[in-house]
Order: sequence, then C-alpha cells, then structure tokens
Amino acid sequence: MMGGMKIAVTGGSGKLGRSVVARLRQDGHDVLNLDRVGQRGTGFVLIDLTDYGQVADAIAGIDEHHGGLDAVVHLAAIPAPGIVPDVATFHHNMLATYNVFQAARRAGVDRIVYASSETVLGLPFETPPPYIPVDEEYPARPESTYSLVKHLEEQMAAQLTRWDPTLSITALRFSNVMEPEDYARFPSFQDDGTLRRWNLWGYIDARDGAQAVVRALQNAGPGFDTFIIAAADTVMTRPSADLAGEVFPGVPLAREVSGQETLLSIDKARRVLGYDPQHSWRDHVQADATA
Repeated sequence: MMGGMKIAVTGGSGKLGRSVVARLRQDGHDVLNLDRVGQRGTGFVLIDLTDYGQVADAIAGIDEHHGGLDAVVHLAAIPAPGIVPDVATFHHNMLATYNVFQAARRAGVDRIVYASSETVLGLPFETPPPYIPVDEEYPARPESTYSLVKHLEEQMAAQLTRWDPTLSITALRFSNVMEPEDYARFPSFQDDGTLRRWNLWGYIDARDGAQAVVRALQNAGPGFDTFIIAAADTVMTRPSADLAGEVFPGVPLAREVSGQETLLSIDKARRVLGYDPQHSWRDHVQADATA
C-alpha cells in the first residue's frame, strides 16, 4: 500500500479507531473519520451509519473532504454485548455493516478492512474451546447477539466477495482492545486464573491493532479472509500452558506453547499479513508489580 491513499475510517473516534487514524496519517494517507462523535476540523464527518443514504453519499464523495475513496476501514459498532438491548445491538451493527459494505461496492471501492471479533471463537468460553491455542480453523461459535452479528457479517462478506472476485474484504477478529493507561489494572488479574478465562487471557494493544489494519490494507488479496489479532502474550505472568491445563483441563494443546505466549493464535496473521505485534502490557507495568 503506497502512501497518499484516501481512506475512510468508520468509528475513528473510538478506542481502536483513534490509533488506526493516527497510524494511517503517520503513514502518509488522507484519512476521513466517519463517526457519531468527533472534533470538527480534524477530518471528522458526523454520520448515522444506519442511514444508507448518508453512508453512500459520504463514501462516494464529500465536497469539502474528498471526491472518492481508495479503501474503507470499518470499525464503528456498538462495541460489546449488554450496552444496549440485544435487538438494538443486532439492528445497529448489522445494518451499519451492510450499509458500509454495500456503499463501498457501489462506489467502486474494492478494499475493505473491518473489525470482526474474538467473540466468534466461542467467547466467553463457558463451553471450552475444541483446542488451545484457538485459531481460525474451526467453525464460528457465537454465544451472544453481539457475536452472532459478527458471525453474520463475516458470512455476508464472504458472499459479497463471491459476487465480485476483485473485491477484498478482510475481517480482523480483534481481541480485547487496550491502551497504555489500561495496563495499571493488569496486576489485579494475577491471583485468580479464572478472571480472564473468558477470552483465554487475551488482549490487543490499540497500536498493534492499528498495525494489523495497515498490514491488511497492504497485503490482503482479493476475496474474503479472517484473522485473529491479539498481542503476542497474555494478560498473565504465569506460563500459558499451566493456565490452560488448570482452567481447561480437558482441552488438548494443539501445539507446544512457550512462556506467556498468546492462546489466541496469531500465526495466520503473522504468516499471511506480516502482522508483528510490538507492544506488551509488561512494558508499562513495573516488574515488581507483576511478580
């Protein structure tokens, strides 16, 4: 991906979105932030993504900002279960994603990267995963309305790219997004291995999430594909294999796991996209606090 592209980021004011917008601009791209909140004069456009007319118009062109886009990064969503009633989560997220995908297609934008979720892997893991580390190879197991929508979005993307073989849609299954100020609470996880069992002790630094978006824009080919995006380590100081054996005693290890290695496999993202996480919570919390 060359510098100087025109890229719209939906949800660019959010926790992950802020890092994505900053990284894309740092790399020399012209970035438009389509969101419900933001600061005027910063490439921000107020939009209701559930209104197809607004989305189609914004992607096709906005006189003061652009006359067409090269790519769309779709991050905007109600970001977790339980924030609003289930039906509101379904209606908002499903409709917004359809509108963004369809408007991009109609405008001739053939490169879309969007936020799927680790939840499609079966989170929270009240029913244990089939094996550890989990990866993209087993069928989706949505356990909430929020996760169900993420699964349906992936199915929709697969069909849209079947209709148009030149279209590239990449689903990044982001783990629990963290910023540096969040790491102060990580030591509180250490005494109870079950506190973060719900996502196999995973997380993703927002800056590495932004790197994953960049790598997908650069390296994803035509068609649809999914990638787990997590930090290289867990939120814990205990060895990952020990945690897995204690909390999920009946679940087989698919391969050897070393140290505090993530149990949300990022092998595919490393291999295909060139994703290489650079940030760890351990860089922000004093060693004596994690002992």
